[in-house]
Amino acid sequence: MNITFQGNKMTLKGKQLNIGDTLNNFVVVDNGLNEINLSNLKGKKVFLSVPSLDTPVCDLEVRTFNASASKIEGVAGIYTISMDLPFAQARWCGANGVSKVKTLSDYKYHSFAEATGTYINELGLLTRSVIIVDENNKVIYTEYLTEITKEPQYEAALAVLKQK
Repeated sequence: MNITFQGNKMTLKGKQLNIGDTLNNFVVVDNGLNEINLSNLKGKKVFLSVPSLDTPVCDLEVRTFNASASKIEGVAGIYTISMDLPFAQARWCGANGVSKVKTLSDYKYHSFAEATGTYINELGLLTRSVIIVDENNKVIYTEYLTEITKEPQYEAALAVLKQK
């Protein structure tokens, strides 16, 4: 997949997910430095991969999902995953009143990046994507943004979440 960052070509490592694929297990770290596996997360889940919470587009995206997606019935969890350290993620959430979206860090193992094909070789960060999986971890929605600095299609993702 071809992606850009401010118009400059970037390379993603791994294979991106498509609708119907199964999301493989991964290990990330929560704000308390606890390891979290995909197998620990139940129900319909939204995964937002972002380069860094401390950037304007990432900030807006997480706030939007915190306000909108968290109100939709049947969503077990919304998780923002980045390479930011857990301490920085906790600080950002506290400073911005984000309580419905859980932040998780892939800094230690890069296994979310591997499972989703979101690792940007040139930057050592995750690309911007929205991945929604059902209770069986089957992918029901994906969006990998071709320009990392752009916002995702919120309404398309929210429409999938509203389906029973």
